[in-house]
Amino acid sequence: MDLFSRSWTALRTAVDELSDQDWERPSGCTGWLVRDLVCHLIIDAQDVLITLVTPAETEPTVDSVTYWNLVEPPTGEDPLDALIPRLAAAYGEPRWLRFHFDDVGSAAGRAAELAAPGARVSTRDEVLTVGDYLSAYVMEWTLHHLDLIAHLPSAAEPPAETLAAARASLEEIAGAPIPASFSDKDALLVGTGRRVPTDAESAALGELASKIPLVLG
Repeated sequence: MDLFSRSWTALRTAVDELSDQDWERPSGCTGWLVRDLVCHLIIDAQDVLITLVTPAETEPTVDSVTYWNLVEPPTGEDPLDALIPRLAAAYGEPRWLRFHFDDVGSAAGRAAELAAPGARVSTRDEVLTVGDYLSAYVMEWTLHHLDLIAHLPSAAEPPAETLAAARASLEEIAGAPIPASFSDKDALLVGTGRRVPTDAESAALGELASKIPLVLG
């Protein structure tokens, strides 16, 4: 729960610190500008709000790690992926997108703080505890924080503890540890296909290199 709040607060702060010019820069998500990514984050925040008020009575079917599915790398042709840039453009000036993100984002943060960790909720036809659901979103927020600042070298990075937590989850999904020679940031970027590994990194990965990238959905 604490890591969810830290990762979400850091990401919201990074969005708040964007200049008007930054919104038109490319993000780390294929085919999306920074403004498109922020529009996606609004939808993510809405999903958090919806899930936290969708109680379930049955036993959990997934946890914070098995919540994630491995999918094909995005091509930009998925209908929802293609819709996001049109939605973002419809806001016009960055201030309106910023306002909506702050409004929905702060609500999602408050809802997470008020939620009971042991309660069960339903999303994506699965059931999991609130604690596991919010823990899964540490991965989402941390990766998208890296996407947001991919072309903003002076921007603050995600908190060290959330980078470490996201790396640990990714290693569980991979079924093997990523070599210690990788920083947490590089482990996430290379492991999820956001950056191509160098020859030295590929050699260090060994058999794990054949499983990468792990694209989460």
